[in-house]
Amino acid sequence: MRHIKTALLAAIAVGALSAPAFADDLKLGILLGLTGPLESMSPPMVNSAKLALQEVNDQGGINGSKIDADVADDSCITAATATAAADKLVNTDKVVGIVGAMCSGVTIAVANTVAIPAGITMISPSATAPTLSTLADKDLFFRTAPSDAYNGQALAYLLTQKGIKDIGITYINTDYGKGLAQSLADSFKADGGTVSASVAHEDGKADYRAELGQISATGTKALAIIAYANGSGHTILQQAVESGDFTTYIGGDGMTDDSLFQGIDTKAVEGMIGVHPGTASGPGPDAFVKLATAGGVDPKATYTPESYDAAFVFALALAKNGGKTDGLPAAVRAVTSGSGETILPGEWKKAWADLSAGKDVNYDGASGNLDFDKNGDVSGLVAELDVKGGHFVTVGPIALPAAK
Repeated sequence: MRHIKTALLAAIAVGALSAPAFADDLKLGILLGLTGPLESMSPPMVNSAKLALQEVNDQGGINGSKIDADVADDSCITAATATAAADKLVNTDKVVGIVGAMCSGVTIAVANTVAIPAGITMISPSATAPTLSTLADKDLFFRTAPSDAYNGQALAYLLTQKGIKDIGITYINTDYGKGLAQSLADSFKADGGTVSASVAHEDGKADYRAELGQISATGTKALAIIAYANGSGHTILQQAVESGDFTTYIGGDGMTDDSLFQGIDTKAVEGMIGVHPGTASGPGPDAFVKLATAGGVDPKATYTPESYDAAFVFALALAKNGGKTDGLPAAVRAVTSGSGETILPGEWKKAWADLSAGKDVNYDGASGNLDFDKNGDVSGLVAELDVKGGHFVTVGPIALPAAK
């Protein structure tokens, strides 16, 4: 930490002993895929995280200190790019935490290579691979989006409810792709469905007709694509449409961006089924919709509520922890644990009044409940999206039956 503010020393001198000490300025890293296969999905995520910090700063900051956003590009899929960017954030820019990374593979690389060795907390709004739940992270990694272990289960249930009994899967050969494809296949089979083929593919190829031919040879007419909208997902969907071998298209969360349809006959994919994290109803999500709309951020964009939550939780935890990085994970858990006065998105002044007085707070997030489990995971919700007129349209949350 740098020098402590004179005003804070004076406050302590007159007995305000509950107010923690803070550096003059704090930097929070925002590490997302500004380039790469999800580049069109990243801007609203970045803007949403910045909106959270802007509200903190506009309402007085942390004891008068601002939290500045330090934005960097992880490319989504290139580990070398992601770790170099993270290294600069941590060791040169001296960030107090990282919102990110974006995709699961680079998130694992950043965590293992940079963040965990440096003792820096990460909160990803979008890395969903099940393997992140068992990362040896010293409690430094959290995520505000649900794991693909749940996402795959929800998608499988949705497909069976729609009467789809047979699917073929092609998935990008990454931690994300393998994790979601396996979860989908296992859950779909458990629900009585048939997975006729599950074929891995590499990103960046110009031709996926061999993989598509392997799937279509089984006779299935339903194609599930686990990939990225600006990468292999677009090429695969385009070539699948051109082949005419499939009548039903299904996409994971990495596909649910309208950029997917560039150069594709949208009539051919009308009714395509997609999923992405859903937003719970309630005071927190409702407050976020109003704030985001007023701030020029699309509240329904994929991972936008989760990005807001990651940044706001960091601010709350830093306020509780005196601006220090040591012990920050415990503070993250404390401000989301369910005890203390409820804080909604945008209610920074109220939160700071409680925290500076030594009181507990409980953040009711933009994406709903953020009670992190022992692995840093949240339960979350998954929403169905259908393609109508060349756009993904949110249908609503997928209501899984209660476990027996």
